Amino acid sequence: MKADLASELQFFVLVARLGSLSAAARQLDLTPPAATKRLALMERRLGVRLVNRTTRSISLTNEGETYLAYATRILADLREMESVVSSSGAAPRGLIRINATLGFGRTSIAPLVSEFAKRYPQVQVELEVTDRPVDLVDGGFDLAIRFGELPDKRLSARRVMTNRRFLCASPLYLKHSGTPATLADLAHHRCIIHRQNDEAHGVWRFMRAGHAEVVKVEGGLSSNDGDIVLGWALDGHGILVRSEWDLAKYLESGRLRVVLPEFTLPSADLFVYYPQRRNQTARVRAFIDFLVEAFQPPSSTPAPQSA
Repeated sequence: MKADLASELQFFVLVARLGSLSAAARQLDLTPPAATKRLALMERRLGVRLVNRTTRSISLTNEGETYLAYATRILADLREMESVVSSSGAAPRGLIRINATLGFGRTSIAPLVSEFAKRYPQVQVELEVTDRPVDLVDGGFDLAIRFGELPDKRLSARRVMTNRRFLCASPLYLKHSGTPATLADLAHHRCIIHRQNDEAHGVWRFMRAGHAEVVKVEGGLSSNDGDIVLGWALDGHGILVRSEWDLAKYLESGRLRVVLPEFTLPSADLFVYYPQRRNQTARVRAFIDFLVEAFQPPSSTPAPQSA
């Protein structure tokens, strides 16, 4: 691309953003007549009017809106290209914007970011935790760390960790209420409900021998926070669905036990999602590799204990 064309694109984007030729002229250290002439030359070369001018403001024509959309995209691609090329042979540097789930981001991702920052001191990390998934493209995030399937076809994903889910309860609850032997038995038990996004309230889905089964459960306690419902299960309030990532230490210590282990629940694998791009910057590649390395399973993992 010619340097003067890139300069024209930057000029027009600035004019559109500021909504004023004179303001753009001041920022570019031009005189107002020079800025006006520059825009007129662009319109003459293209053969269309890009802006409607008044004495106090400007507005984009339909052709101007189209030109702005393409100019913004082309300049973003140019910046990405330079970032990828310039960082390919050097230490990662620059800003990474990351989104993660609220509880998991606070307890697990934040400490990893701290370790990553020690290894790559020239990389700045902006971590945002939310209780719901965000739009990475519109939000300007480089990547998101989430449990579950790909939420948006505009994204690519890399699996960070496999993560099975189990029904579990405390020995105290099972002693007083008994251990369910079938899915139908769950109707007679207190179940702790973890409300997530827009999932149906109290609907648990299972697989056994290739057949799907759906059970509607009820219970007196529910929350949208995973740590809260896990705490209630530990206190003996009922049966809970939780992932092995959260359960591992409690199953090993015996504070929780798996019930109905022959039934399989949908997995909650951990993924890192990122916008589809031809290339990734060195800093984003470094963080994803660091994340995958951090979640590598130990050489031997004890099997979960059932009731």
